[in-house]
Amino acid sequence: MASWEDLVAYIHHEYDVVREEPDEIRIKIGYGEDEYSPRRAQTVIVAREIMDRKEEWVQIATPFARLGQVDLPAVLSEIGNTTVVGGAVLMGEYLVLRHSLPLVNLDINEFVDPLELVTGSAELLEEQFTGRDDY
Repeated sequence: MASWEDLVAYIHHEYDVVREEPDEIRIKIGYGEDEYSPRRAQTVIVAREIMDRKEEWVQIATPFARLGQVDLPAVLSEIGNTTVVGGAVLMGEYLVLRHSLPLVNLDINEFVDPLELVTGSAELLEEQFTGRDDY
């Protein structure tokens, strides 16, 4: 998969698309589908970014809390101790777990694995630090 269009087509085929713009697609991923755990969901933004006006990258981002809603040092410590991919950033008033990948020569597993790790980690952080399911 080497083009944004190919990635978007794959995302449409595999995920629940909730919004789409030319350089951004939003999907919703569900968690807890068995009878013993309540269903939760995480909204994920997959965006095309152009670095240095020549290289295409894919950014995976998902919010998990508002800034004033959590103990920021505790969140950052948890991410440092448990998260394999991605990093926490502040986007407006939202804390977001984000990861970026070069689009050129991107294999599907190079997208899916980080997508699942970032999204699953954000879902756990949201549940642990807010006790809610807002994002």
